[in-house]
This record gives sequence, C-alpha cells and structure tokens, in this order.
Amino acid sequence: MNKAQKYILIVGGAGYIGAHANKILASEGYETIVLDNLSYGHIDFVQWGKFIQGNIADPILLDKIFETYPIEVVMHFSAFAYVGESQRNPAKYYQNNVVGTLDLLDAIVRHNIPYFVFSSTCATFGEPQYLPVDEKHRQLPLSPYGKTKLTVEHILKDYAAAYGIKYAILRYFNAAGADPEGMIGEDHDPETHLIPLVLDVALGKREYIEVFGDDYPTKDGTCIRDYIHVNDLAYAHLLAMEWMMHYNQSNDFNLSNGTSFSVKEIIQVAEKVTGKKIPQRITERRAGDPTKIVGSSQKAAVMLNWEPYYKSIEEIMATAWNWHQKCH
Repeated sequence: MNKAQKYILIVGGAGYIGAHANKILASEGYETIVLDNLSYGHIDFVQWGKFIQGNIADPILLDKIFETYPIEVVMHFSAFAYVGESQRNPAKYYQNNVVGTLDLLDAIVRHNIPYFVFSSTCATFGEPQYLPVDEKHRQLPLSPYGKTKLTVEHILKDYAAAYGIKYAILRYFNAAGADPEGMIGEDHDPETHLIPLVLDVALGKREYIEVFGDDYPTKDGTCIRDYIHVNDLAYAHLLAMEWMMHYNQSNDFNLSNGTSFSVKEIIQVAEKVTGKKIPQRITERRAGDPTKIVGSSQKAAVMLNWEPYYKSIEEIMATAWNWHQKCH
C-alpha cells in the first residue's frame, strides 16, 4: 500500500480505541478518514486525518465516501459495547452491531474495497473452558453484545468466501489506559469500565466504586480480567493490517496481556497510583460476567511480531490517571 495515495477509513474513529488507532496510523504515515456519528465518540479525539460525520447505515453516504476517496482498508470500531445494556435492549445491539455492519460490508463489496479490520471481543468466548483463552477456544457468548460480535465474525467468513474480501478479526480483552502523551483517553458516557470508574472515585466525582459480586470462586471473590493497554491494541491494528495486505490473507487474533487481576486488586493498584483512598460497595453480580478470563496472544506474537509494550498494570493505570486528571 502506497501510504500517500491510499486511505484507511476508520469507522468509529472518534471513539476510545479507534482514536488511538488513528493516531498510530497517522504517525506511521498513513492517510486516514474517520467516519463517526458522534453518538458515543468525541470530535476532539479526531486530531488526525479527515473527519466525516455520519452513520454506517447510510448507503448514500458510504457510496459517496468510497467514490470520493481511494480507500484500501476499512477498520471497523463502530459498535455498541455495553454488556448490561445489551441484556436489557438487545434490539439496539443487533440493529447497530449486525445490521449496521452488513450495510457497511455491502458498500465495501459494491466498491471492491479489498481489506477489512474488525474490532471484536473476548466476550465471544463466554465462560472459559480453559485458560489462557486462545483462538481455538470454542465461542459461546453470554450476552447479546458478545453474540452480535460473533455473528459478524461468521458473516465476515462468508463474505470472504463469496466476495473475496480479506479480513483481520482482532478480539480484545479489557482495553485500558490512555495515550501516554495525554492527547486522547477513555471517556465513555455512561462509563462502565472499571479503571475509569475507580479513577472517578479518586477524583471525587463518585463516592464509591461498585463491586458487582464478591462471591465468585476466585482468590478474593471478585471477577478476574486481563487488561491490555489501548496503545498496544492500536498498534496491533497496524500490524494486522500490514500482515493481511502483505500476504493477502484473512486471519483472527486474540489481543491480551496474559496476566490477570481481580476487581479488588485493580482498586488497590488505583489507590497506589493515585495516592487516594477508594471506597467500595459490594452489589449484586451482573448478568453476563464470566468469573475469570485471561487471554493468550501467542498467535499474534508469532505471526505479527506483536507483544504488549505496557506489561504492568501500574504502568497502564498511570497513563489512565494522567489523562483523567487533565480532562476531568
């Protein structure tokens, strides 16, 4: 790909992970276009490339974009991603995450766009049968959110077989942290991710952190997760894209840190990083929360030469705290 002559369309590039991917792609000399309807994204996160406000369910807009710009790759970050909300309102998730993605893929087929990078999730695996979870693990999602992502994975494989699209599926474990330069970070509304919520308590924006269940069969009774820095995720998109284009093949990769921390351990780390006491309140378990999930990124390490740069949870937390203090 000639970086100066072809564009990468980043759908959802005003959101948390999409914005970090945009920054890294721009720093590597790629021309980017961000398409985002700003329902959850932030216009001030779009500091690189061109910006178009709009929706993936708008075929006229998609046709115009693909006719105007010589786009070689589409990166798709645009999904609703709240597990709890997906339980309460699955229609919203199937409409956006599945039907919207079909609209996007159909436009890609119409305009012969060869390459597609899909933002998937470890939620497609459900309750792990073994740890760490690798790409061969069976996929049995517990939530409508996870089911929508798995549905798109199946659709991609069928579209690849029928229409020749090449894809890279990237399944994230728990994205965390912020741009180390403090230019962009994690800012959801509503916020449901543990680390920014804990940091909100440290800043005095919340009285306490809710811990959803302390009766799990774990060392301290709380859920255990694998946290991966958002910049490491973003860099993996660059590597997966370049691998896919170099070999003209499709593949799927799990992206994780390979280490795990309980909810209570994350709170303790946050107290250490911020120097603040963080009160907690135990509440009922959330539906759709696996007890423990830890990933294996061995395939990405071997095939993409990718490994996390931010290996310690203290490092990850420190970048998030830096962002939080500046922007909240």
